[in-house]
Amino acid sequence: SECGNCIRKSWYSYKSPKETDKDLIKIFQAGNLIHEFIVDVLKSEKNPGITLIGSEVPFKIELDELIVSGRIDNIIKVELDNKIFLVEVKSASGLNFINIPSESHVMQLQLYMHQQNIHDGLILYIEKNTLKTKVFEVKYEFNIIEEALNRFKALHKYLVLDELPDPEARIERDMNWQCKNCSYKEECYKATPKDILP
Repeated sequence: SECGNCIRKSWYSYKSPKETDKDLIKIFQAGNLIHEFIVDVLKSEKNPGITLIGSEVPFKIELDELIVSGRIDNIIKVELDNKIFLVEVKSASGLNFINIPSESHVMQLQLYMHQQNIHDGLILYIEKNTLKTKVFEVKYEFNIIEEALNRFKALHKYLVLDELPDPEARIERDMNWQCKNCSYKEECYKATPKDILP
């Protein structure tokens, strides 16, 4: 889930880890409950055309000096066409403004598809209050995987050299939303004030 995050934020999380905010813990827990709900739905007899192959499947890619790891939400088989999909579940406060999947979510799913050698994926957004859903199909694209792996290599290099990366979420317009709830906002602005942004 880190691969599409601002590299500076990830760097700070390794160099100056912070205790997770209590409100954020509640949000994570709500997300976990939603994921459990989706697993129950996928297992349900009401969905005879879908077989749940795995859930919370461990994921690991070894890259030279580093290991990228995580968990794949779900792997399903659609019986109609005998097709296997990786499913990444994301909870959202609302679905109205979600017209395409987030680039960071696509990047995350692409890595999973690459590691599992499954070239079909789904990103399922579920609205927390209503349990309404939106699904986006994602096809395997190696150029996105290369980008994700290069981002991990860059982060690793910055960490090893103890060098602060550029504040990319503040620079890249489509990443600006990440700054809103960033727990390292104060440190970031102190290290790189607005007037000296690259």
